[in-house]
Amino acid sequence: MTSWLPPFAVSDALHLGEAVPPLIAGFAYVYLYGLRARTLAHERRPVETWRIVSFVSGVVLAVSVQVGPLDSLADSLLVAHMLQHILIGDVASLLIVFGLTGPVIQPLLHIRFTRPLRKLAHPLVALTLWALDLYAWHLPLFYQLAIRHDLVHALEHACMLWFGTLLWFALIGPLPKPRWFAGWGALGYVIGVRFIGAVLANVLIWAQTIFYPVYKPTDAARGLSALSDQNVAGGVMMIEQIILTTALLGWIFYRFARQDEERQSLLDLAAEHGVELSDERAKRAALAGTTDRLRDRILAAAHADDHALSGASLSDTEHDPSDRASPAP
Repeated sequence: MTSWLPPFAVSDALHLGEAVPPLIAGFAYVYLYGLRARTLAHERRPVETWRIVSFVSGVVLAVSVQVGPLDSLADSLLVAHMLQHILIGDVASLLIVFGLTGPVIQPLLHIRFTRPLRKLAHPLVALTLWALDLYAWHLPLFYQLAIRHDLVHALEHACMLWFGTLLWFALIGPLPKPRWFAGWGALGYVIGVRFIGAVLANVLIWAQTIFYPVYKPTDAARGLSALSDQNVAGGVMMIEQIILTTALLGWIFYRFARQDEERQSLLDLAAEHGVELSDERAKRAALAGTTDRLRDRILAAAHADDHALSGASLSDTEHDPSDRASPAP
């Protein structure tokens, strides 16, 4: 019996199953990331400060929107719930991925449970899993089940964060990308994300059927139409996608220009010092974000008396371990 408790206490108690899991997970993420960052600092491979801030900010954002006023509002307004999903699945996950580098995730690649990350981070796999997760949780059955049951709601948000992180990890993460993805494939990937999200957003905007009747009583209590709430939620989703897509496209074109500049600078440096370097090898280093390492190797090859690096040659057939887990650009 909880009838003797004040209304706000009853509400908070009923939502413990929804709030506790993200709080525990958030503390675990930050703690484990901190341990790894400290280890790398001791090994003189420190994680850049901006990456640490980005990761922690992403986790804090994901946790904060699942507790407190916004979470309570999301249970009674579809548009608030949509905003919650956007912040968790798009913004927080992107911030988390910006905080990840090859050295940071290296231990995960040696654990049996997380070893499949290499395959899951393939762009086609990641995009497919993200799309399935997005549409599955927006089916009326699962969406309303999450509203009615706190643990299911916590699972819904965890899936939004995990698959959102995987989506951005495939785009900007430190693991090697397929060759077809290194160029215009990334552009097609972002367009694909935009298209998949736009279909769902347009369905919510233009549909004349109420997909989530669970919101009818709470919308009516605020003088809102459940259909209007649904249409506005779709509009919010559409606007966010336009802004995010524009930003990502701008970033991709900037990265193209920067990588081409870095590739050419490596070729010029190699030619200046008489070191053989193929265009493919220079391009691969620029894409992997390992130009500094390759530049050092060029200089070492040029000045080594014994020409230790294959007779002062760095060909495109040479496999540079730094390409395997390099920092994201």
